[in-house]
Amino acid sequence: MIRDAGRLLDELRRAHAAIRDSVLAACEQQAMDVLATPVAEDAGDTIFALDRVSEATLVEHFERIAEHWPCVLIAEGIAEGRGRLVLPRGRGAGDVELTIIVDPIDGTRGLMYQKRPAWILTGVAPVRGDASATLADIELAVQTEVPLVKQHLCDTLWVANGATGGERLNRLTGERTGLVPRPSRAATIVHGYGSLARFFQGARDVSAAVDDRLVERVLGAAADSRAQVFEDQYISTAGQLYELMMGHDRWVADLRPLFASELRARGQPLSLCCHPYDLCTESIARAVGVVVTDPRGERLTAPLDVTTDVAWIGFANESLRRLVYPALRESLAERGIHV
Repeated sequence: MIRDAGRLLDELRRAHAAIRDSVLAACEQQAMDVLATPVAEDAGDTIFALDRVSEATLVEHFERIAEHWPCVLIAEGIAEGRGRLVLPRGRGAGDVELTIIVDPIDGTRGLMYQKRPAWILTGVAPVRGDASATLADIELAVQTEVPLVKQHLCDTLWVANGATGGERLNRLTGERTGLVPRPSRAATIVHGYGSLARFFQGARDVSAAVDDRLVERVLGAAADSRAQVFEDQYISTAGQLYELMMGHDRWVADLRPLFASELRARGQPLSLCCHPYDLCTESIARAVGVVVTDPRGERLTAPLDVTTDVAWIGFANESLRRLVYPALRESLAERGIHV
């Protein structure tokens, strides 16, 4: 168990609020084309000017948190140690009690163009001997919405030692109300949202074909021109998990790493994939009833780093998993992708 987990949760929520407010201020005060300027290439992703705003606030707050909870901080954009920083500074990596992985902004691309909210993510795992922490070891997680400038409500969700919580903030009045996620209880995909992620160039034709075959397997061939299912390409893993938790989506699959062999055969590189920091709050979704697995249907166990490519699947409930997962595997197998 994480020591003083309740107090740590409070500190993380304060840090998230500070990052959210600094990023919102930048969005309100700076031009869109300035915030969307690429400023660096990190091990995991492109760093945009908007990312730098959150990173400065991130280190400042975690240096203070580490005074009570010595930790290894893992985050994209940390120049020292290839995405790893031991705090307090001067300590050795073997003299900490927590591994904390953070994504200061998940969904930068949507936020910097004011298309979709982004999310601040933190996952905390206790250090256990010499074993490297994985997503399965995270015991405390928080995700905080960074709303659009024109949006007055923003949400925070968390889990700490198995207990979940949520809060909705009204930015105009300061009012805070409790928020209870309610994943969909539907047992069908008809008239619901579900999709394979295909955000970036490369193998989008494959993922679209797999998606279409999946729907045909589950529902049969379309009898008329009416739309039976819908999709929403939300370029934020935390945003996708949020949509599952709040009952908006019924299933989501991000399988980009599985298309690597197809792309190699075409002489093309694998494009940007999901990383562990994008998924460091998946324990919240699981705690509220969402089924989150790897492509084999097992628990996610990716190492806590900034480089590992991760494929994952989420279902709003177990009935949907039993309905969709077999069809997904069969549709992938048709393309020579066996999981």
